[in-house]
Amino acid sequence: MPELLARAVPDHRVCEQARLSRDARFDGLFFTAVTSTKIYCRTVCPARSPKPQHVRYFANAAAAEAAGFRPCLRCRPELAPGNGEWRRGGHAVARALTLIEHGLLETHSLDDLAARVGVGGRQLRRLFLHQIGAPPKSVHTTHRLLFAKQLLTETALPVTEISLASGFRSVRRFNAAFSRANRLAPRDLRRRPRTAPPGLLTLRLAYRPPYDFEGLLAFLRTRALAGVERVDAHSYARVFGPPDAPGWLELRAWPGSEHALQLQIHCPQPGRLLGIVTSLRRMFDLDADPLTIAATFQRDEVLGPLVARNPGLRLPGGWDGFEIAVRAILGQQISVAAARTFAARLVQRWGAPLPAPPSPGLERLFPTPHVLADADLGEIGLTAARAATVRGMARALIDGRVDFSAEQSLDQFVARWVALSGIGEWTAHYIAMRALGDPDAFPAADLILRRVASTGPEPLTTKALTARADAWRPWRAYAVIHLWRSA
Repeated sequence: MPELLARAVPDHRVCEQARLSRDARFDGLFFTAVTSTKIYCRTVCPARSPKPQHVRYFANAAAAEAAGFRPCLRCRPELAPGNGEWRRGGHAVARALTLIEHGLLETHSLDDLAARVGVGGRQLRRLFLHQIGAPPKSVHTTHRLLFAKQLLTETALPVTEISLASGFRSVRRFNAAFSRANRLAPRDLRRRPRTAPPGLLTLRLAYRPPYDFEGLLAFLRTRALAGVERVDAHSYARVFGPPDAPGWLELRAWPGSEHALQLQIHCPQPGRLLGIVTSLRRMFDLDADPLTIAATFQRDEVLGPLVARNPGLRLPGGWDGFEIAVRAILGQQISVAAARTFAARLVQRWGAPLPAPPSPGLERLFPTPHVLADADLGEIGLTAARAATVRGMARALIDGRVDFSAEQSLDQFVARWVALSGIGEWTAHYIAMRALGDPDAFPAADLILRRVASTGPEPLTTKALTARADAWRPWRAYAVIHLWRSA
């Protein structure tokens, strides 16, 4: 019997109520298809509600398109938040979905994808049809075409660049695939020309409410890395590589009441756009389902009041795995402020300067593993042991002994990282939490966690906290953020 995902389409009565009330909390958790029009919609679609006998529900956009429905032009399914539930867990489909989201099928075959998750190609296809409602290639194509639809609607990018940005190597293939899925050509979707400053794009990144953007910014602001990123009370900005074609971006709340962030981005390489948006969705935890997470904590003696006080608290990720790993090592057994000081020195000493910084405070790129693998880190005041750990980690990444690949489980990730000299369980779980966005990562040895989670005068032991946190699975990383914030 194939292993089943934790959630498919919600109960029919829930779907009906969410559809009729246009409940944004269910946006992206399922889609409504109308048999009389052959169109599928988000739960928040403003169009007149169809008759119940004409409605079908699908758990994802790929399944709706595989059944012959096309995306609505009013509610725009390409803007719906992703369903993180599909990609959670260690089973083959979840790991394959994560790899598809990261673009593996752009350069590899279905058999390559199947091998990465430990099954055969035919078996993976059967699992996808059974659990997702569409084969892996269709999931991949739908993901790319929906992103292309957003670019066509919201930007002035030429169609040739949009085909590259959405992962198509041929404009002819892109036009054909887009026309099949949407029943109109890409040029016909763009009814009127759009204008924007040269090279600057503005995109919506939607989320399910509630969403505590201010709380997430506050976490990032205390850790903001001077020269690379800038965080204030309302926005996050950073520069990114490569050095010969650097770009920059800024995220802030979308004006008005729409449940979305506004991304402004300058990206000289269109082929990187989809990967960047995917990384930002993980970094800002835009695909989380806050209702499900809150339901896990609401009856807990410690976490229940914290969830009620801070609804919509999200898991703050990081832009780059190596950057997070370096900063995690720098922060071992010292304060956040001290770790930030060391990180700033490291960037000023070894970060590549930009020839034309986009704005003050954004003028350097974070150093690469090859640069730090042989750097004399004692120059910035690091102890010999801490410097050796950073260099050893950089070499391990270069050698492939550790990585940030999407298909590995939390246990596999931690086991590989703690095998490195100077990396313990706390550091490995912290990296998993922020670099991978793993919702169940849990640095149980953290003294603040052990203090705040205790209901008595003494901090819990690491063993006691680990046992206590079993009730918080599979969302222990969210418990960490709630407990840290309460402290």
